[in-house]
Amino acid sequence: MLTFAIPCLFGLEGLVGDEVRRLGLEEVQVENGRVLCRGTMADLPRLNVNLRCGERVLVLLASFPARSFEALYQGTAAVPWEEFIPREGRFPVKGHALDSQLHSVPDCQRIVNKAAAERLGRVYGLQRLPETGEKYQIQFAILRDQCSLYLDTTGPGLHKRGYRAVGVEAPLRETLAAAMVLLSRYRGRDPFRDPFCGSGTIAIEAALIAKNRAPGLDRSFDAQRWACVDSRLWLDAAGEAMDREFDGQYDIWGGDIDPKAVRIARENAVKAGVEDLVRFETADAARLRCQGEYGQIVTNPPYGERMLEKQEAEALYAAFGQVYRSIPPKWRVLVLTSHPEFERFFGRKADKKRKLYNGMMKCELYQFTR
Repeated sequence: MLTFAIPCLFGLEGLVGDEVRRLGLEEVQVENGRVLCRGTMADLPRLNVNLRCGERVLVLLASFPARSFEALYQGTAAVPWEEFIPREGRFPVKGHALDSQLHSVPDCQRIVNKAAAERLGRVYGLQRLPETGEKYQIQFAILRDQCSLYLDTTGPGLHKRGYRAVGVEAPLRETLAAAMVLLSRYRGRDPFRDPFCGSGTIAIEAALIAKNRAPGLDRSFDAQRWACVDSRLWLDAAGEAMDREFDGQYDIWGGDIDPKAVRIARENAVKAGVEDLVRFETADAARLRCQGEYGQIVTNPPYGERMLEKQEAEALYAAFGQVYRSIPPKWRVLVLTSHPEFERFFGRKADKKRKLYNGMMKCELYQFTR
């Protein structure tokens, strides 16, 4: 059995824990900024292919006290790296240290790399390893003098689905967009609207969720090239994911006042394979009209600190607040913004608020129900 660690944006731990449980993994532990679970080698590709809100999939190899460089070396050297890294494998090291006696990250990198290299050299009978093969990214995290060592199976983060080669200013991370859709409880039955769609990420993630399409089917992962992971496991994971997809027609719409953003959103929808499921139009959010008894509006309007002047953003919030008053009473509205006075300009207190992070930017997700 392997222990997996799945880092995630702060505030999304519960959603990631639910995803992992639905995939059938064992001993799921939800912690600040990550989820731990236990599974087999077959679960490694299943996690990478299916997770919508996690940032990457790490294999946790060891955890030990490290108050000195000697302790760090010995703890690293005790890890059976040869079970994962072959003779030609490349194993770069990166990591971080916080609130610990070992605080120099470059020094820690050198120690971890040296200990892993010397163990692998002894096992393979080499004084110098070639490191000409596939990449096996080693990560370390030293927190309060406790070191954890990982192998990163994902490569580029899971938010890189493969459909957004280009974007517009201030993009929303795909994992956060998916989380917003899931928190709205959208499942494909009701109309879905994003009146500030930008490059289309929220609406595209809504289409993937409605179709139950795994977000990792159109990209590659570092561990696909690892000798220790049977290639058939990746085919099995993809086949299992595709067997769970739904066929249907969905009412998903994204609008933006910027024609360039709308053009990019349409291109991204084509790359994601959902161009038949979502409509993008050049439209003013202040003129949004919603029909139907139930529905969801999930959006990430300009913050004012990154794209527009603050006063322009506040005027947008006020106009959107007027739109809210005209929508049917059973619609659910979710708005992500970092503006501290959004509710004042919107004209209504949120029924629920949740702290989230868009990259390193602290935001609030405001939820309104009529």
